Order: sequence, then C-alpha cells, then structure tokens
Amino acid sequence: MTLLQRWRGGLIVSVQAAAGSPLDEPVVLAALASAAEQGGAVGLRMAGVENIVAARRRTKLPMIGLIKRRVEGFEPYITPALADVAALLAVGVEVIAVDATARARPDGSSVAQIIAAICAGGALAMADCARAEDGLCAYAAGAQILATTLCGYTPGTQGTALPAYGLLAELRELETFLICEGGLHAPQDVRRAMAAHADAVVVGTALTDISWRVREFAAAAAATI
Repeated sequence: MTLLQRWRGGLIVSVQAAAGSPLDEPVVLAALASAAEQGGAVGLRMAGVENIVAARRRTKLPMIGLIKRRVEGFEPYITPALADVAALLAVGVEVIAVDATARARPDGSSVAQIIAAICAGGALAMADCARAEDGLCAYAAGAQILATTLCGYTPGTQGTALPAYGLLAELRELETFLICEGGLHAPQDVRRAMAAHADAVVVGTALTDISWRVREFAAAAAATI
C-alpha cells in the first residue's frame, strides 16, 4: 500500500508552534507528535529540521516537512527556496510542502523547479495553494498532493471563509490527492471536508495550539459572568 493510500480518509496533525510560544521547543513538539500518533493520526506536518529530527525519535508516522523562513522583500515563507528542499530531503521526510503560489521567491526559483527538485529527491510534493490556479500549475508540474493551506492567507484571498470548501471543490476537478487544511476547528468541519471529497485533512491549531484552546475556554467562562 502506498503512502497516499494509507492517508486516504485520515487525519494528519500539524504539530507546529509560533515563534515565542512556550511550545516552540523540539522536545515539546516531539512529545505532541507522539501524542498525535497515539490518538490515531495517520501523519504529521512539521516545520524545521531540528523539530523534524526530534519527532523522528518519538514517532514512526510519515511526515510532511517544511521550512518556514521569511525573507525580506518576498512573500512566500513555506519552503521558499531550493536550498530548503535540500535540507528537508537530507532528513528523509516523505512529503515536502511548498508555497505553490506564483509569487517571486528569494532564490528566483519557480514552483515547477521546486516541485521537480522534491520529486528528484524521492519525496512527494505537496502544493500549498491559495487559488485554483495554483493547484492547476502545481499539478501540471508534477505535484502529487494539492492542499487548501494558503487560501485566506495571501493578499488576494484574505477574508475568505475557512475552511476553504469552495477551493476544495475547484481543486477536486483535477482528480488528484487533495487535502483540506486551514480553519478545521471541530470534528464537524472534518466531516464536511470529507463529504466534499477531500482525501485527507490537516488539523493544527485546534489540536496542538494549547494557548488558542485555553483562550476559547477562557472566553466561554468569562461570558457567563
């Protein structure tokens, strides 16, 4: 059975932490990754080589790896350059996620070049899309996975209601492995994504961002006063 066959109909947990968060430590993220495996996740999405290496020691789940790196003057920050692909291939992640928008990248590479480097290195390419055009171009370049990750997070899509079920429906026409990611905050969101023919879902904030969860409960408690 292939990786994508194993992932179909499953939950992939995004185990990440914002800079400055108390959770932003490799040992902590590795523990969260292990807990996700124990809970039934079929895969992980993790950022940063150090965090990925730490998680590898705690879990055998296949992993979507990425490097988040902001470069002044450039908007893409999810695996924005070919050097980032090389660093992820070196630690053996099964899938590499990349910003699939047409925006300029710091090393001048194109989406097609980054996808080609991922595939040449033996990993699967996951295209984080904001619009249907991103998915179409990434699919034509050889990306094996398309995701709704960036919808709502680029200048042209800000304000889009999430989860991005509309984009999901548009990408579904390409008949490739499709992941719904972004704004999935409750089990009913996951069920709706699956009903809209997502092959798998990625959930992060609602599961692994403890501060976000505490704020939700604290606000509910304060509302009763």
